[in-house]
Amino acid sequence: MSLRLRIALRDWDYMTPLVLGDVGSDKLDLVVDRVGTLVSHLGKDPDHEVAEISFSRYCQLRHDGDETVVAIPNFIMRGFRHRCIVTTADSDITTLSQLAGKRIGVTGWRDSGNTWTRAALRREGVEVADAKWFAGRLTDAHPITDRLDGFGKPGLIEACPGERPMVDLLREGELDAIFTPFMPSGYFEPGAPFRQLLPDFRGEERRYFADVGYVPGMHLIGIKASILADNPWVIFEISRLIDESRSMWTEKRRKYAETTPWMFDEMLKTSRELPKGWDASGFEVNRNMIEDFAKELHVQGIMNRHMAPEELFAYDTDGSRIG
Repeated sequence: MSLRLRIALRDWDYMTPLVLGDVGSDKLDLVVDRVGTLVSHLGKDPDHEVAEISFSRYCQLRHDGDETVVAIPNFIMRGFRHRCIVTTADSDITTLSQLAGKRIGVTGWRDSGNTWTRAALRREGVEVADAKWFAGRLTDAHPITDRLDGFGKPGLIEACPGERPMVDLLREGELDAIFTPFMPSGYFEPGAPFRQLLPDFRGEERRYFADVGYVPGMHLIGIKASILADNPWVIFEISRLIDESRSMWTEKRRKYAETTPWMFDEMLKTSRELPKGWDASGFEVNRNMIEDFAKELHVQGIMNRHMAPEELFAYDTDGSRIG
């Protein structure tokens, strides 16, 4: 009889084979719950045993000695962050270095993605203290929540004035740029009032990859430690299912590329401009990325010490112990 576990995932297209049962396991019945918002603390969630979790918040758990969740180095969400910096269509800002002294909005201070975006700014000489930061909701369709998450500093990192939507503040000149992983409604339409701050963000991202050698990871897979106590094999089985789903979907995407007119070109460029294995799971292949992220969490004041990769991950994707 197979072990039944429930996993919370966002709607990543490459999970389609897993959702449809095209990839499976004789040992594990992995039931997928599609969620729009990540589980806040998997260890306290009564509905799921496995989940897509924030890299940043997982590091905080390890930092605080909370061992109720075990993450495996299978990064289900990766992405370059240069494209996630938005300004107005008529702004004269076109480089990251020009953000020194500017007012920048973020959707959440310690979000993994925003941590990586600030890391990109730091590479261009703009430290956290070199700008003024505002955390808030992107649009009025988003809820008002505490997006400072305890990291506010008067005069440096504050909540948006009156909790007003950041797109309104940007449009009115109260902000110079916004960090956001998801674009506001209407962004992709002709004549939109906003644009990516970097005109050639793809070129900047390619140069970034040439320098660091990885595509940053934001989310990864977490498993309740209580499950692993009696079923350590679950680590390998879950990682295998995710990797096989991604691989199968990639092959199908290449075959059925006509979902958009230029998807074929995008897939061709990705496969030829990035080395094979750029999205591979596993500890060693991702060690440099993990190390850099842990360093950024410390340098940016999110964690009070720089944790080693071996402190963050106890298990590799094959279930073997690390360290």
